[in-house]
Amino acid sequence: MTKKYWLMKTEPDTFSIDDLKSRPNKTESWDGVRNYQARNFMRDEMKKGDLILIYHSSCKIPGIAGIAEVAKESHPDHTCFDKTSKYYDPKSSEENPRWFMVSVKFKKKFKNFLPLNELKEQKKLKDMLLLQKGSRLSIQPVTKKEYDFITQELAK
Repeated sequence: MTKKYWLMKTEPDTFSIDDLKSRPNKTESWDGVRNYQARNFMRDEMKKGDLILIYHSSCKIPGIAGIAEVAKESHPDHTCFDKTSKYYDPKSSEENPRWFMVSVKFKKKFKNFLPLNELKEQKKLKDMLLLQKGSRLSIQPVTKKEYDFITQELAK
């Protein structure tokens, strides 16, 4: 099976790459995603071992902080059943869950954070979904060429 590459956005004030690194086994469930296209990526396409660029968003300087990998494939997002959670969904049930998540495992924090404005300057990334106008998805596919360029050339 061919490995896929992803970018997952997170707000570092809520959950950063350092938080992921500090979790037991450096692993955390990626819960609370409430966008159907992002859910579908997790539910239908993300496989164990796929590599993920962790992107810090909604902060002073957004950008790529490091790498994680899919540790556990799609499973129901428990927060949609929890009436005390801000992610509770009354239309979701354990028999028919509406929302799914994957578990991700920390692999590496980049020595040098890669700010969005520097990513935009890279000709080799001109077609990257993250850099397209109106691109707001919290989970996005990344090509192998984009992933390799970011991890092998920019994140030295």
